[in-house]
Amino acid sequence: MEKLQCDVLIIGGGPAGSVCAMTAKMNFPDKEVVVVREFEHQMVPCAIPYVFSDTLGSTENNLVSCGPAKTYGIKTLVGRVNSINPEEKTARMDDREIHFDKLVLATGSNPFVHPSLEHSLKIEGVFTVPKNVAYVDKMQAYLKGKKRIVVVGTGFIGIEMAMEFAESGKDVTVIGGSRHILKNSFDPEISIRAEKIMLDAGVSYIGEDRVTRIIDEDGHVTGVQLKSGKTVETEAVVLATGYKANTELAEDARMKFGHYGGIWVDEYMRTENHDIFAVGDCAMRRHFITKEQSKIMLASTSSAEGRIAGSSLYGIKYLKHFSGTIAIFSTVVGDVAFSSAGVTYTEAINGNADVVQSAFEGSNRHPANMPGARKQYVKLIAMRNGGQIVGGQIIGGKESGEMINMIGLMIENEMTVYQVMTMQVSTQPKLTASPPMYPIVVAATMLAQEISKGGQTA
Repeated sequence: MEKLQCDVLIIGGGPAGSVCAMTAKMNFPDKEVVVVREFEHQMVPCAIPYVFSDTLGSTENNLVSCGPAKTYGIKTLVGRVNSINPEEKTARMDDREIHFDKLVLATGSNPFVHPSLEHSLKIEGVFTVPKNVAYVDKMQAYLKGKKRIVVVGTGFIGIEMAMEFAESGKDVTVIGGSRHILKNSFDPEISIRAEKIMLDAGVSYIGEDRVTRIIDEDGHVTGVQLKSGKTVETEAVVLATGYKANTELAEDARMKFGHYGGIWVDEYMRTENHDIFAVGDCAMRRHFITKEQSKIMLASTSSAEGRIAGSSLYGIKYLKHFSGTIAIFSTVVGDVAFSSAGVTYTEAINGNADVVQSAFEGSNRHPANMPGARKQYVKLIAMRNGGQIVGGQIIGGKESGEMINMIGLMIENEMTVYQVMTMQVSTQPKLTASPPMYPIVVAATMLAQEISKGGQTA
């Protein structure tokens, strides 16, 4: 068995592992950094739905390059790590034993399937949505000739896949256990708007019901049975029901875990053993606002964790620490962007937080009859006492995906509505809303009035 030695070993080549490797090399250029990735080709997870329509068309158009790693002098090995020994500081592959000084676990996540449906994965035509090129290629080939598809799951991946299938001319039914789609990321009045676009695109939706059994005939899927007793005929089923932390290596090494199954880490992404770090979907996460453990899995959060760990491997280099995930999302339903950051009003109220909310709908261009102009809806949520912004949601054009990042920065830096009211913004008729009616600023101004009145308006 070949024996290798390195300073930093990173297991996993997704967003968290890749960013951690580059950050480590930038901060500690004299250290040898080795990344072990299971697959030679890796996809951008968020772009997987777009493989199933003309948007991308194939997995070949959704591959992540290893170029940056080579540029930074990072060594990449393709293979699977079978076990780690924290005491001996070794990791074993089939043909190699790697000795390390520092270890970063960035093993990501795997599709979650409810235990009642796990046995159905053996049925032909039943799929999950893993980050695996070969699997997605097989799935795409199978679905190409199918007309009727059931998508189980009402989160971003499920809705995006349903819309792409519909765009390809397929008869699509989305089934979920919630009244409205995207319920964990948006308040009901916003989810309803996304749902209407989906329905207008020809996608059928069955909410407040769930799949209890997948029906097959001679090993081929023919339908799904719901808790209500209803049966939906189909030629294929996509289980887009979320992801779970991939922690097999950590489990075997008897490491400490958090509430939702992620590897326990402190705010610098260190495990109990400060020579071992965990980043990305395999690591435990805390909610930025409530500080409670969170199930949120996002590439943006994973990348931030990678930067924190990569700069903290050999001591705390920067006092800035990772304070948790702000749950920042964007998606496109039809041609409308829906974006969210922080807590929803519903989540805040259910968590007994004393918040107020306000919203403003204007135009994303000025004047409003500028070619390409469309409505832009901005909702802000803030603490009643103090006015700190803790959540925001946007509906609008493509710029919404960047505008929500602005709100995310406000949340992270504990900006108040009063600071946002006086925020100076760059505006241009063809690019932005007008200076006096910039939606984020107007929404903050309205929210300040609600705080002064002690109200809660939307």
